[in-house]
Amino acid sequence: PPAMSRRVVRQSKFRHVFGQPVKADQMYEDIRVSKVTCDSSFCAVNPKFVAIIVESGGGGAFIVLPLAKTGRVDKNHPLVTGHTAPVLDIDWCPHNDNVIASASEDTTVMVWQIPDYVPVRNITEPVVTLEGHSKRVSIISWHPTARNVLLSAGCDNLVILWNVGTGEMLLALDDMHTDLIYNVGWNRNGSLLVTTCKDKKVRVIDPRKQQVIAEKTKPHDGTRPIRAIFVADGKIFTTGFSKMSERQLGLWDLNNFEEPIALQEMDTSNGVLLPFYDADSSIVYLCGKGDSSIRYFEITDEAPYVHYLNTYSSKEPQRGMGFMPKRGLDVSKCEIARFFKLHERKCEPIVMTVPRKSDLFQDDLYPDTPGPEPALEADEWLSGKDAEPILISLRDGYVPVKNRELKVVKKNILDSKPPPGPRRSHSTCDSDFSQPALEEVLEEIRALKEMVQAQEKRISDLENKLCQFTNGTD
Repeated sequence: PPAMSRRVVRQSKFRHVFGQPVKADQMYEDIRVSKVTCDSSFCAVNPKFVAIIVESGGGGAFIVLPLAKTGRVDKNHPLVTGHTAPVLDIDWCPHNDNVIASASEDTTVMVWQIPDYVPVRNITEPVVTLEGHSKRVSIISWHPTARNVLLSAGCDNLVILWNVGTGEMLLALDDMHTDLIYNVGWNRNGSLLVTTCKDKKVRVIDPRKQQVIAEKTKPHDGTRPIRAIFVADGKIFTTGFSKMSERQLGLWDLNNFEEPIALQEMDTSNGVLLPFYDADSSIVYLCGKGDSSIRYFEITDEAPYVHYLNTYSSKEPQRGMGFMPKRGLDVSKCEIARFFKLHERKCEPIVMTVPRKSDLFQDDLYPDTPGPEPALEADEWLSGKDAEPILISLRDGYVPVKNRELKVVKKNILDSKPPPGPRRSHSTCDSDFSQPALEEVLEEIRALKEMVQAQEKRISDLENKLCQFTNGTD
């Protein structure tokens, strides 16, 4: 009878996605992962590097390792140490694999240039420091398509957009959040933001108009933190808690924010679920801090809209999680996601794979994906232009580009005349110290800096060569 031929099982090429940890020698061991209580992911990865927030006496630090440098991390491996209090969030620039931003309890955001070679000493000098928050800064996120645009959100309930290329504040979104901001996410072309807040509201914000264009109070009834991200077609995916403290996920349509498209209960654990979304496969991965599993769901246009696929389970709880951009994956192995799971003392990559028999490039798994070129300049975006990400094909794999320097062009403070008035007597600056003489000193300092950097690189290269000769013997 024809009724028998009805499909019982939903057709999807992602039904059999499975997760697998890498072999022991492919992990990063002996890393003192930060113990700060903060719902950030503590780890950021790109096709060149893995960065992890680590414990540090007094200040705040994170470690940056070349992706291939697996195994035991030398206890003297240089750190990035410019902050004076713990680092709370880090994010790699999507348009430059050697540039990373960090947010800290010291109220500043710093942007760093990471060299391709491993430096000899700690990196202590950021390319630019962004100061505008009055309390700790717990969230940072780069604009997906505009060059050098960085968002930061702090415990002063303020969201600031910066132009990293000039060190200037572009926009400050104040008077929008009445309480602590839990998370902030961009949509695909960076025209809108979604935020969640302790006042139990999810807001969709047009940052350039400085307007809340949609909001939903209590998408989840519970009191614990909510998270929200944009998924395809401008829909919003949320995680939160029910009144009975069960963890929930929700899918919402901006044009009808009243009723959820889907709302599902999951379990009664109390860790906040961090959602990671892959637009190319429409899969959302949920990683709870303190959980030992990653659950993943496919989002489609047919009911129930959020389809449970599977759970990757392990024995050890995760302290944080990094999520590799699509261009950093191994397409020859049908890898569709790679997570970097933080333990107390190590980082363990977990590979998500679609089982396929063929060794050929699977173009249905890998549509063209955002590449490293920005689609807009910061001022174009600020003036109201929008642009979709510039896509690249992964057919031949992605090869990271060489280190490109982030140039910060600040307004020259020497151009502004000093205020008139009597010169203070305790000034140590001699009055007949002329401008040309100052320029000369600065030029000399610049030359010395370049020389030191060149020597550092040379020492590093020699050390690497030496390592090859000694082959691991001390």
